[in-house]
Amino acid sequence: MSIAAYLGILIRASTKLHFIRGMPRALDQHSAVARHRSLDLLTFSESSKVIIVASPMRSPYPLLQNRYAGELIVVEGIDGSGKSTQLSLLSQWLRAQGYAVAFSEWNSSPLVRATTRRGKRREMFTPTTFSLIHATDFADRMESYILPLVKAGAVVCADRYAYTAFGRDVARGVSRRWVRNLYRFALRPDLRFYFRVPLDVAIERILSGRTALKYYEAGMDLGLSRNIEESFRIFQGRILDEYEAMIDEVGFRVIDATGSIEEQQREMRETVMEVLGAHLKTGVLKSPAGDSHEAERASAVL
Repeated sequence: MSIAAYLGILIRASTKLHFIRGMPRALDQHSAVARHRSLDLLTFSESSKVIIVASPMRSPYPLLQNRYAGELIVVEGIDGSGKSTQLSLLSQWLRAQGYAVAFSEWNSSPLVRATTRRGKRREMFTPTTFSLIHATDFADRMESYILPLVKAGAVVCADRYAYTAFGRDVARGVSRRWVRNLYRFALRPDLRFYFRVPLDVAIERILSGRTALKYYEAGMDLGLSRNIEESFRIFQGRILDEYEAMIDEVGFRVIDATGSIEEQQREMRETVMEVLGAHLKTGVLKSPAGDSHEAERASAVL
């Protein structure tokens, strides 16, 4: 059974959507028991019966080393950090250099898209079911998209990775060790950028660019505040704290996200060439021909 299929059983068992009333809460209770007993895995049968698999916790859980021809570059940061813009510019620049580049973003797998939308619309997710939904999404993208491309020799640029779960899920109260164990099948990225931005700056950017905040994005499910903007501030602050605590553990390359777009992009490109340059020249897959439009867009930034 594939990882995505296995995790899919967890989702079907815990959501059954119409969500078997009370099951998500029961799931969180069992998760708490597992954390208390230092167990390392929760599984669920198709009949929604909770099974706790007891085996000793091992911490930390390193991600799997990339032994393939391609490269995996990821960006992380709280909402409003500007990481997506920078990754898009980096992708354009790499394509302009003639490399085969693919893009992946968080929460984009078709496997659980309908379930995710329905659960969000009805505000039915608990911290644990939300964590499992995203883990299933990630596992499907890892197996069907990211890993095959890296094996083929492409450069995969991922807007958010497992580290997003390490931040958001823990900010929702899920155990750090449990979440890291859940993602231990993931490939370790070759470059991990973290865009560091003060909370006030990030919030100002987000609120200036949209009319409303989203329920789960603002952490409204946690009961932090009745005011959605205040809840958003508290929740994102928790995530920011988790990112800061992860810097040494993950080996993030920290980018000052308050700098100009040009400054940030120059630093990213220099880091890519410093760390991956030799392998990019000899080991990765080349695209048939450099895209002149990509080259124009990339060169216009710097």
